[in-house]
Amino acid sequence: MAESKLTLWYSPGACSLAPHALLYEIEKPFEAIRLNVSGGFPEEYRHLNPKMRVPVLSLNGEIITENPAVMTAISQLAPEKHLMGQTNLEIVRVYEWMNWLSGSLHGQAFGGLVRSHRFSDDPSTYESIKVKARKYIVECFGEIDQKLIGVHAVGDRFTAVDVFLYVIYRWALPMNLHLSQNFPNYTKLVEEVERRKSVQAALAAEGLDSKL
Repeated sequence: MAESKLTLWYSPGACSLAPHALLYEIEKPFEAIRLNVSGGFPEEYRHLNPKMRVPVLSLNGEIITENPAVMTAISQLAPEKHLMGQTNLEIVRVYEWMNWLSGSLHGQAFGGLVRSHRFSDDPSTYESIKVKARKYIVECFGEIDQKLIGVHAVGDRFTAVDVFLYVIYRWALPMNLHLSQNFPNYTKLVEEVERRKSVQAALAAEGLDSKL
């Protein structure tokens, strides 16, 4: 059976780090193309994703966007690894986590902190948006810490949720939130994830350092 042709477009340290690590996790050949989005999504790649966001995954010529969808597509290539959960309930829990992380914590909280202009056309409001966003991030991290009862978010094995949580935790490191003291359960999960060979491989490929 022929291998699937996989290409991932990513930006270092962005949410695309999560599917990048999953590609190493499934141990299938793939191509990774780095995009510099510091000045915005490159116009020459708009045809890949008119939403102008990473990650973008090409799977046998089919373009897939949005992190939950991209990570689902990658996970389906190695079903024996159960990266989207093993039982029916675990699969539901994975999507429960992924939708909340993607829409609320990533899109709203960190979006408000880093890209306040998306929430208002009035620059005078940006600082208050950032203050509110930071507060929401802390609240979300508290919810995460309370939900975690083991070293994995869903069941007793590594899933796509774990690596997504890892990436988001990295974003909060410059915020002086005293993460290990205030969110010990979350920190324990992140430490476990960072030890995985797949995550270390993705960090190295993106030119990122381990943070813990």
